[in-house]
Amino acid sequence: MTPAELSLALRTALVRAVDDGAVELDLADLPAELHVERPRQREHGDWATNVAMQLAKKAGVSPRLIAEAIAVRLRATSGVASVDVAGPGFLNITLDTAAAGELVRTIVEAGEGFGRTQELAGERVNLEFVSANPTGPIHIGGVRWAAVGDSLARVLQAAGAEVTREYYFNDHGGQIDRFARSLLARARGEETPEDGYGGAYIDEIAEAVVAGDLAAGRPDPRTLPEAEAQEDFRAGGVDRMFSEIKTSLHEFGVDFDVYFHEDSLHESGAVDRAVTRLRELGHIFEADGATWLRTTDFGDDKDRVIIKSDGEAAYIAADLAYYLDKRERGFDRVIIMLGADHHGYIGRMMAMCAAFGDTPGVNLEILIGQLVNLLKDGKPLRMSKRAGTVVTLEDLVELVGVDAARYSLARSSADSSLDVDLDLLTRATNENPVFYVQYAHARTANVARNAADAGVRREDGFDPSLLDHESEAVLLGALSDYPRVIAQAARLREPHRVARYLETLAGSYHKWYDQKRRVLPVGDEDVTDAHRTRLWLNDATRQVLANGLGLLGVGAPERM
Repeated sequence: MTPAELSLALRTALVRAVDDGAVELDLADLPAELHVERPRQREHGDWATNVAMQLAKKAGVSPRLIAEAIAVRLRATSGVASVDVAGPGFLNITLDTAAAGELVRTIVEAGEGFGRTQELAGERVNLEFVSANPTGPIHIGGVRWAAVGDSLARVLQAAGAEVTREYYFNDHGGQIDRFARSLLARARGEETPEDGYGGAYIDEIAEAVVAGDLAAGRPDPRTLPEAEAQEDFRAGGVDRMFSEIKTSLHEFGVDFDVYFHEDSLHESGAVDRAVTRLRELGHIFEADGATWLRTTDFGDDKDRVIIKSDGEAAYIAADLAYYLDKRERGFDRVIIMLGADHHGYIGRMMAMCAAFGDTPGVNLEILIGQLVNLLKDGKPLRMSKRAGTVVTLEDLVELVGVDAARYSLARSSADSSLDVDLDLLTRATNENPVFYVQYAHARTANVARNAADAGVRREDGFDPSLLDHESEAVLLGALSDYPRVIAQAARLREPHRVARYLETLAGSYHKWYDQKRRVLPVGDEDVTDAHRTRLWLNDATRQVLANGLGLLGVGAPERM
């Protein structure tokens, strides 16, 4: 019996109690799904619920009376071994062994679909993350967003949402001009401008721009007049840098559905359209020769200039146009993932959302990620071989590999700072969390291979009542929790919950394995249904580990 099936049985028992007059409630007040959870203490049963306490006020009676009415009817449900009422009205539910064990058949038959829900079905989500400026390699903060953002996209899709991964390509503004001047200076053998960009990658890209122009039969860009030379290095440099960024992300397992160019907002008239829309809504005013958005009406600390007195668009103008563009493309939810230095943007962005008539926190969500500290030999690692001043995506992957990098960055809440011990991530020990989980999967695969060699086949028998050991009850409990974890991770936008769950599941599997609940016959022992049923449990664990690792974009190795 799965948690969803038990929830349905629980609701059925409650409806019967209402129909019988044992509980006076309007059926319209009953929630569609009654939540069940694993009790903290195993002796309290397999599942627990506080639904009686939630409904007591509406019913006008003590929660214990409601709990007793539910318990009487739930005890008659097939697969339920016992129902106890505890404390003020908790229901502790124990399933019979066969009903609990049926879960493994459900998991194996569902395969990759196990744990997926339709909770967010019908929602179109635009998820924007990374969006690093094309002026250098992706630094470690952006790498964290790559791991977390892609994992969140996978989790939202597992919950039924239609997700578009989007990268905002900042190819407009002063930082691009500084990048172009830096390339031109290095190509000419001059010092990097004081406000420019440094690092070996600047020399590499500058050389590539020159070589590309010469190979195409164009003039040497170093000899062009200043304005022409800068534009040549701007176009060629940005194109090459962004190509490198996309390649690096792809090799990291992150691909975007849309690469949106900031320049297009200004060239297409999207900024003007956004200003016109806000003017029609009555939120625009003119002052000091500039055009302003009255964001203070929506909780911002001050009104914002959209078009400056010199006619230039302020930075927020692109934000307005870009948000409106996303909504006009049909997205119900716009989720933007920003770095730790963007806290100050939240107020103005939410005010912008409200000014368009949308609901902040619903149509627009902003997630802020905190800093990452990399530790090598117990000391902070701050220098890159290529970028000079920051550690890049390529640096991290070179040190620990893609799987360890993605897992370590996605396993902690993104709104807290993170220390990553690079030495730990290269160790094949249980202290290394990604090794611990991947080894559990490899172990299940090894058991399955050995079972096949020994003639133990799932299709020859399955008796869930044989899964009667305490370690099996714990493992079944962990497996049953997977759909709830996915739904919660999607709802809270917290993919790290998947990683922490996988570590718990791996621990339960390792303990079960250590209890000598053998899948393989020993010596001349005949193959029995006990062996086959344990193989079902082994394979169910293998499936859930693979599913969870897949949501994090991490491999599920067959051998280690």
